[in-house]
Amino acid sequence: MKKITKLMLLSGVVALSSTFYMCAEKTAAEPTLKDSFKDCFLMGTALNVHQVSGRDSMGQATALKHFNSIVAENAMKSANIHPEENRYYWDDADAFVKLGEDNGMFIIGHCLVWHSQCSPWFLVDENGNDVDAETLKSRLRDHIHTIVGRYKGRVHGWDVVNEAIVEDGSYRNSGFYRILGEEFIPLAFQYAHEADPDAELYYNDYGMNVPGRRNTVVKMVNSMKERGIRIDAIGMQSHMGMDYPDLNEFEESLEAFAGTGCKVMITEWDMSALPTVNQGANVSDTTAYQKQLNPYPDGLPEDIDTKWNNRMADVMRLFMKHSDVITRVTAWGVSDGDSWKNDWPVRGRKEYPLLFDRDYQVKPFINTVAAEAKCGDK
Repeated sequence: MKKITKLMLLSGVVALSSTFYMCAEKTAAEPTLKDSFKDCFLMGTALNVHQVSGRDSMGQATALKHFNSIVAENAMKSANIHPEENRYYWDDADAFVKLGEDNGMFIIGHCLVWHSQCSPWFLVDENGNDVDAETLKSRLRDHIHTIVGRYKGRVHGWDVVNEAIVEDGSYRNSGFYRILGEEFIPLAFQYAHEADPDAELYYNDYGMNVPGRRNTVVKMVNSMKERGIRIDAIGMQSHMGMDYPDLNEFEESLEAFAGTGCKVMITEWDMSALPTVNQGANVSDTTAYQKQLNPYPDGLPEDIDTKWNNRMADVMRLFMKHSDVITRVTAWGVSDGDSWKNDWPVRGRKEYPLLFDRDYQVKPFINTVAAEAKCGDK
């Protein structure tokens, strides 16, 4: 009886071992995003400081396994990296660059000039008034030369200017524009090129499907090129929803940007799975309004999940269609739990906008389009 029991136990161990190795082989054989789309474009993601440091070990592991390009979500923004005029904070940015280098990734610096998350001291004098043009030029040059110079030859591309044009095609009335006018953009690109002549330089903006913004960006880029100012790519921020943008309009912008001779990069990609809500609505029942803003706190209904995946598949097919000009597709976060869309515009709002779910499982649409991924030579 003891012999039989021992044999049964041994058989069970062998069976379990075989199952384990079969699962391990299957997991090892599963294609990664960077492998699936290697003939199309780089696959990138934004990393936060917890992922860079390894405190979010699953987030870091997923990013390193599936992506071959990374961008700093916040570590390189002015308010974080240059909080006071004579002080830079390098720790988080240094760690981000080192992680990318150690893993052979294409590293993006984000961003050198942006009206939002700009250090409070940057645009004003000791009395809180706008500085004069020469002072701002000096500060801008020092800021860009110091940061780009520190990572010369290490950061491959920079979002030099971020979100400077509004929907109607006019320039955003930021402090940079008030003091320097339109020229602050060419100056920023000039300073970045001086600091690292080999780095790629990008203009990045959201709502790039909107004709007014599209037309001004094209005009601005062409003007810089005519002046001999280096600009390598236009970043199309792709914060999407179930009902926006119109993909035909998005494609028109993509083609218009490619027509400048620049590469196109899909940046900050995510897609809300929740209904678009008019936040300006006068809703007297606050509880009902909160529920309207946060309709799926326990997970997406199956029909919504299917619709979301189908639309994301259509978007990815559009990217693949234009892989001759698109060189990078970057998601704005690794998993749903990382997204800036959570807790906005109300606390507790739960979103599902990224390529991996909260358990770091890839969304179904990726496997669907990966099977179709046939892109031409770059």
